[in-house]
Amino acid sequence: MSSRAYEHPADRSALVALRKLSGFDTVFKALSGLLPERSLRLLFLSDSVRVSERQFPHLHTMLLDACSILDLPKVPPMYVTQDPQPNAMCVGLDEPVIVVTTGLVELLDEEEMRAVVGHEVGHALSGHSVYRTILLFLTNFAVKIAWIPLGGIAVTAIVTALREWFRKSELSADRAGLLVGQDLQASLRGLMKLAGGNHLHEMNVDAFLAQAAEYEAGGDLRDSVLKIMNVLPRSHPFATVRAAELKRWAESRDFQRLMDGHYPRRAEDKDASVTDSFRESASHYAESVRSSKDPLMGLVRDIAGGANDLGSRLRDTFTGRSGGGPRDAARGPEDGPRDEPRDGEGKG
Repeated sequence: MSSRAYEHPADRSALVALRKLSGFDTVFKALSGLLPERSLRLLFLSDSVRVSERQFPHLHTMLLDACSILDLPKVPPMYVTQDPQPNAMCVGLDEPVIVVTTGLVELLDEEEMRAVVGHEVGHALSGHSVYRTILLFLTNFAVKIAWIPLGGIAVTAIVTALREWFRKSELSADRAGLLVGQDLQASLRGLMKLAGGNHLHEMNVDAFLAQAAEYEAGGDLRDSVLKIMNVLPRSHPFATVRAAELKRWAESRDFQRLMDGHYPRRAEDKDASVTDSFRESASHYAESVRSSKDPLMGLVRDIAGGANDLGSRLRDTFTGRSGGGPRDAARGPEDGPRDEPRDGEGKG
């Protein structure tokens, strides 16, 4: 299976373009010497617990299953690290490493955890670990050079772009997690627990999805701007948004085709069209604007519709079709004025 099978259109178009760049792998291997990847590996090896048949064997089984389902040829090392904050990540340039916190292991049940392991294996298969590692490095670097005006602005712009990209990659990985767990309710419960903690008896998935609908449609233009400002510093979409996006994908024809065994193969990745990928991405964003209930997106639709109307009026003016109906447009100025009807003729 190719990772293109489950990747979000915006994520997929960027990845296809990067895979087509000659020398891309060479550049990042050279960059790896500047990044603390080796240090991270040693840190996890020395101060975390490596998942294996003898340590966290249930997680080890989930990892093997996820790699088998997604056809990841090499099983990445996985570590459990002591941290009460529920979290999981996949980092590394040369080889991906999966890390989950004790807070996450204690928060989720077996099926919810299976979706998370599939999520991280999806990151590894797509190559997202490369960009996450760079994002972590650049974020730390931006803090160190914040006192340099132009340098700080340049790095901040790159970090902002990477965050937008990575937010879309999280939606891709959520889809991979669903393919591995094949239990939509478990995936949704896991996202709900990340938002509300280990109080499942106090929460309801349908009510959580209703929150997502209210968030996407509610408020006015001020709220739309605040939503953008709230999400800009984040590397992950909001939990309710992720849940709603995953549910929509699970109900789509694309998901059903995957479950029926119809999906692109990895051997075909080299033939993937950058143009087609960007067209799919643009189509997805256009459809999102058309179907969105957000007030700002409604304004964008109105402006676009007004521009189309203005374009039509200008076109009619320059083609002699302004004013009057089809008969007037068909009648040229050389035909002269119409005769006024005489009294008693043509009236009434």
